[in-house]
Amino acid sequence: MNRSHWTLLAIAVGAALAVGWWSGRAFAPAPAATAATEAAPAEREVLYYRNPMGLPDTSPVPKKDSMGMDYLPVYADEAPDPEPGTVVLSPGKVQLLGVRTELAVREALPGTVRASASVQIDETRQFAVAPRFEGWIETLYANQTGMMVRRGEPLMAVYSPDLAAARDEYAIADAAATQLAQGDPASAALMRQLRDAARTRLRNWEVSGASVARRGDEAGLVVSSPADAVVVDKLVVQGDRFEPGQTVLRLADLSTVWVVADVPTSASAGLAIGDKASFETPSLPGQHFDGEVSFIQPLVDRASRTVGVRIVLPNPDGVIRPGLFGDVVLAGGAGQRRVVIPRSAVIDSGTRQRVFVQAAPGRFVPRDVELGARSGEWVEVLSGVEAGESVVVSANFLIDAESSLRAALESMEPASMEAAAPEPEADPHAGHDGDH
Repeated sequence: MNRSHWTLLAIAVGAALAVGWWSGRAFAPAPAATAATEAAPAEREVLYYRNPMGLPDTSPVPKKDSMGMDYLPVYADEAPDPEPGTVVLSPGKVQLLGVRTELAVREALPGTVRASASVQIDETRQFAVAPRFEGWIETLYANQTGMMVRRGEPLMAVYSPDLAAARDEYAIADAAATQLAQGDPASAALMRQLRDAARTRLRNWEVSGASVARRGDEAGLVVSSPADAVVVDKLVVQGDRFEPGQTVLRLADLSTVWVVADVPTSASAGLAIGDKASFETPSLPGQHFDGEVSFIQPLVDRASRTVGVRIVLPNPDGVIRPGLFGDVVLAGGAGQRRVVIPRSAVIDSGTRQRVFVQAAPGRFVPRDVELGARSGEWVEVLSGVEAGESVVVSANFLIDAESSLRAALESMEPASMEAAAPEPEADPHAGHDGDH
């Protein structure tokens, strides 16, 4: 075979190889198509949808915010690790347990404060029977502590030589002035001066707030009660001698009493004079007595960290006795706007208070909170919860039990894994480096 035939044969073989290579490239399946036919990509699981602006608001279904922006999906493979004690419940369990949530809101609580209180005597309605002259008690009519006396009723009959002399001098001068008024005007004027001087001495010697009356033709005098009152202190007995200005009896008018409440300093800021108040005591079950705040102490009790608030209560029947203990409900003005939650959301263990915040549908995270003022069914939260977060208000004790159990198990897991880890085998060559 000559050289030309070998050349033609080589060209034909080359062409056949080129055609075969091109056919394989043209009809081979694409790598992407092959991968697609082998296995379709799995769809990512959406846990919930969060607010696009980062606000603490989630939704189990797609939705839009107030500005028309779509809520962003949070996928299972993107979810952060749960906080310790987090409880995750399925929708069925949430419904079965009766879990309910409410939003923490920012508002001003009504200034309703409840505090312990005690009944005291109205200091402005106390009377001291203290004669301004020297004498002796001949008869003591108000001879029992706690005895009721009426205005004008005799308290005691006393004998005082000085007071009797001034009284007689007044009577004689008054009679002489009357007799000499027609015949001897000058002498009558002198008698009138003596009469007025005796009357001035009688006025100066009178018991403050009481009347001094003559007891018939005898030298004794009767001291009467200045008001409807109760004898709260009896410092003398019948026959005692008293000095000028010595207190012999103390009286108190109980038609109005004071109720002094010990209000915590944290709750006293919204109170003001004139606020309405209501008093209740176990000694008078089923009854409450209405009054108003008349005074707020400017000083804080260092031992109890409370402020004394005085309430004036009418007591026409005398049933509110000084010394009674009870509770006062004060209705003051509204305070500042703060974060508040229902009181049912708080779990109080005695040493700390905490709530469960719904981080996502079915996901509840425990939070320690610091509480402030209380008003009815609401309580102020100083720290731990922000406005707009949902807190559990029903079945939270069941969730708390589950959370405590999970937290205990999580704390045990590292120790269990460390105990289960096999000990490293001893190196057979350890300690024999010198043998080689």
